[in-house]
Amino acid sequence: MKQKHLPLVEDGIVVGTGSNKYEMKNPVGRYLLYQFDRAIAELVSQINPKTILEVGCGEGHVTQILSQTNASLHCTDISDKILDIAKSRVNYSRISFEKKSIYDLQKPTDQADLVVCCEVLEHLEYPQIGLEKLASVAAPYCILSVPREPIFRTLNFLRGAYFTEFGNSPGHVQHWSRRGFIKLVKTKFEILNIKSLLPWTVILAQTK
Repeated sequence: MKQKHLPLVEDGIVVGTGSNKYEMKNPVGRYLLYQFDRAIAELVSQINPKTILEVGCGEGHVTQILSQTNASLHCTDISDKILDIAKSRVNYSRISFEKKSIYDLQKPTDQADLVVCCEVLEHLEYPQIGLEKLASVAAPYCILSVPREPIFRTLNFLRGAYFTEFGNSPGHVQHWSRRGFIKLVKTKFEILNIKSLLPWTVILAQTK
């Protein structure tokens, strides 16, 4: 019988799915994830930042990609449980971790050449405020990604994941199409590059 993973909950908030979505056995899923990883690495290489702030580092998958640069990397997340997992995967002296909400980001203490925020905004009740916070600390670049809807939920549903929720992942309270997410990001950033991947939208932007 296939094991059902229960969401990780901390302080009443879903902080993880209970399974590592970045460790897929399905070859199609692995290929899609490879495309995502490559897109992040390509966008970061265009900037060659000296300092990186990762907001919502999760279990450390994107952190591993960012750690391949020579930049000083500071990672934040709202969950002690998740931060412990990330620390166990990426442990270098130039990488630091901190429990902090996106809503608590402050200039200039959290400012960085590049701010990376992947798979976070869809979890926020107030994504516009989160975006404003990211813009306040990006000096001047920001990489953002969210699930591309309704494709993301459809793929989840077809593979039998979160069936009773019609494919909606735990904790996802916002759902953007490619066009909808671009419109949101444009309210605070100038868009430099868009990677339209399945099933994600990845954007490189800079502050206005």
